Amino acid sequence: MTDLHGILLVDKPGRPSSQTYAAEPVSADLPTSHDVVQRVRRWSRQKRIGHTGTLDPMASGLLVLCLGVATRLVEYYQGHDKTYEARVTLGRATDTYDAVGRTVAQAPVPSLTDADVEAALVAFRGRTTQIPPVYSALKQGGESLHRKARRGEAVNVAPREVTIHQLKLLSYAPPATISLRIRCSAGAYVRSLAHALGQALDTAGHLSYLRRLEAGPFSVADASDLPAIESAAAAGRLAELLLAPDAGLGMPRLTVSEEEQLRLGYGQKIYQSRASAAHEPTPSNSCSSEGGRRGGLAAAYDHRGRFLGIARARAAEGNGDGTVWKAEKWLAQQLGSLP
Repeated sequence: MTDLHGILLVDKPGRPSSQTYAAEPVSADLPTSHDVVQRVRRWSRQKRIGHTGTLDPMASGLLVLCLGVATRLVEYYQGHDKTYEARVTLGRATDTYDAVGRTVAQAPVPSLTDADVEAALVAFRGRTTQIPPVYSALKQGGESLHRKARRGEAVNVAPREVTIHQLKLLSYAPPATISLRIRCSAGAYVRSLAHALGQALDTAGHLSYLRRLEAGPFSVADASDLPAIESAAAAGRLAELLLAPDAGLGMPRLTVSEEEQLRLGYGQKIYQSRASAAHEPTPSNSCSSEGGRRGGLAAAYDHRGRFLGIARARAAEGNGDGTVWKAEKWLAQQLGSLP
């Protein structure tokens, strides 16, 4: 099969929103993000497939996959903010902070109003400190925390700073169900928020439903479910579902001449004065990774608008008023974008 290069937006299946509360854990037999990657790899016959951030097995919604050359750009997509629809069930806490876990505490739910819930949410908005779940993919000593926890090892998880940009109460259905819309920074755990919210309301709580709606500029509304992807791959039409590798990078645009393209491809530096440099501002609806924002990165294109790769800006020598650029990730040859 022909190599495919691009971004595939997948609507990952998860726990149905209609599934009701149960005292025992829900079935853990739900596809993981890695399961989804393996299925797409098998259907597409593509070796190089990666993701820009996992979803918990229980969670549904947007999973961003990179195919072919796009796998070399994964790091530039990992710093995106995420938007979720979530449901918190009060009265029960679990070891995983979600409905898949084992019950570790049960508590009566006090009589609450919408105003009570709103008041509790205030403390979680903005820049805040959060303790990630022990059952998570975070690593300690080179090993995932969830592996240590499943062996029964004591795991100390350090608090971390995250940003909750939006925390909106969609509904409160007494006595125990809170529905939320959340937009948060990369690295934030909605499971931790659900657990802490239960404590803030003088009871226990866990995450009973989670759906990722957005990741940076990408939306689940534009994603395909697994049956549609399998069907497209079987018909040889998977390329029709792919976005370009540079879709949503959210970097300034650097346009280079053929000569400059060749020099960058050979690992040489180029110089562009402010008058000749063709830069475009970062789109307002997307953002690059933290490294991209700090490091003076730009997406490079030729004069025909073909994506070439990522270039990094360096200070110009002497008293020059321009910028020296050098290739950071050069993909022109793999993408067939040669002069």
